[in-house]
Amino acid sequence: MGTSFPNSKTLYLFFLIVLFIGSFSSPSKAFANESLTQCLINLSQPSHPITSAIYTPNKSSYSNVLQSYIRNLRFNTSDTPKPTLILTALHESHVQAAIVCAQKLSVQMKIRSGGHDYEGISYVSISSPFFILDMFNLRSVDVDIEAETAWVQAGATLGEVYYGIAAKSKVHGFPAGVCPTVGVGGHLSGGGYGNMMRKYGLTVDNVVDARIINVNGEILDRESMGEDLFWAIRGGGGASFGVVLAYKINLVRVPETVTVFSVPRTWEQNATEVVYKWEQVAPQLHEDLFIRLTMDVVNGTKAGEKTIRATFIALFLGDAQRLISLMSNTFPELGLRSSDCIEMSWVESTLFWTNFPIGTPADALLSRTPQVLTHLKRKSDYVKQIIPKDGLELIWRRMIELERPMLTFNPYGGKMGEIPATNTPFPHRAGNLWKVQYATNWDEDGDEAARHYIELTRKLYRYMTPFVSKNPREAFLNYRDLDLGINHNGDESYEEGRVYGVKYFKGNFNRLVEIKTKVDPGNFFRNEQSIPVLPQ
Repeated sequence: MGTSFPNSKTLYLFFLIVLFIGSFSSPSKAFANESLTQCLINLSQPSHPITSAIYTPNKSSYSNVLQSYIRNLRFNTSDTPKPTLILTALHESHVQAAIVCAQKLSVQMKIRSGGHDYEGISYVSISSPFFILDMFNLRSVDVDIEAETAWVQAGATLGEVYYGIAAKSKVHGFPAGVCPTVGVGGHLSGGGYGNMMRKYGLTVDNVVDARIINVNGEILDRESMGEDLFWAIRGGGGASFGVVLAYKINLVRVPETVTVFSVPRTWEQNATEVVYKWEQVAPQLHEDLFIRLTMDVVNGTKAGEKTIRATFIALFLGDAQRLISLMSNTFPELGLRSSDCIEMSWVESTLFWTNFPIGTPADALLSRTPQVLTHLKRKSDYVKQIIPKDGLELIWRRMIELERPMLTFNPYGGKMGEIPATNTPFPHRAGNLWKVQYATNWDEDGDEAARHYIELTRKLYRYMTPFVSKNPREAFLNYRDLDLGINHNGDESYEEGRVYGVKYFKGNFNRLVEIKTKVDPGNFFRNEQSIPVLPQ
């Protein structure tokens, strides 16, 4: 697709001129008394004015714009560092202007698409000053059913992508996440996965092109950016390398009828045996079947007692009759009944997985307001060996002590075991039985409550140590976790980055660093867990 937008080449040439002038004059002379706002206005094109996209703290709508895409209430307090400006880009030239001005004025730029980063690093910074480049207005979804592809802009949500596909076809879908308000930009650039990954792999395994603005202000597609950079932004975190404008995705085939179920079993209902069997079969089942396992603490049958509830949530790419037959042969311990199974279209299944009531219209996917907004902490792990029954029951006893944290196991196998670990930056492929998510939500405000619930999550994470991957203890980038390390982007940036980098990327970390050093040697695109440059 290339650089096809009006005057984008002119803006790039202006950027080069600015750099040339800056190399012979100090910033104070070249941009004396110039504010970020004025710089953006000066660079805007008459055909695409930028003023209406700029929000500063003195504007009454500033707080609303800032808070609209904060998905973790831990970072929506009076003490949370605030941006000096929010730019809600309306055109790609606005993104180019932001990159130019941020570099000349030495202001850190945070890039936000859907705001679902678990640690808020797309809209909060430990550095000051900083501003937010908000991508939510750049949200087109252009579906080509004949070619079985779509171009989706970074500011679109997964729900908008699903709705756009379903509006044109009953037999196409896309293997991405189960939360419809998640933004495309962060989800795809971090790897992305959903309940069709055992059939079609990760979200990024189905990306065939992209458009990105690099540190020089150039708009590049796959051909012009080269295969190294294209590799890096499919799982390595796009915000370390540039501003991803859009991804071209391959649509996948789905049957007109799929089947879902959600079946709970408590500890008293033989959950130990059922979960132990799930461990053995879930990664080996037919690739059309994905069964997620969630475990939480609920009230027991006796007053004042707590117990564990294990819930098995499934998507099957086929009808209920075939599913019942498959489950009877492979996982009879669950005791799945016909009455547990609900047939529906694929797009309806995306609503089921988001806990919408059966029969909710598909246009609910277009809502950008999450069903639940709360304080939260997330962590991740990978399991490579089956956890024995006594291990499961030890974990459950610890969970009952802690009470609040939940565990979710997402099974691998199928396509996930066939794709080489070096195909994309995401390395967690063959050899992994399932991925673990630790989830703790709470409603109480304040630092004391946050410290309490975060520590509960960390305790459960520590209790799980004997049962998960080691050397390194692996983690999933999209489940952002600052406990793994923070990069202050100073002289120790590479050493700090390696601490979390090998956990997220394993052996792919070194290639990501080499690409980063090549395309952004000055480390302009940075955050608290970005890819560092090689030390000089």
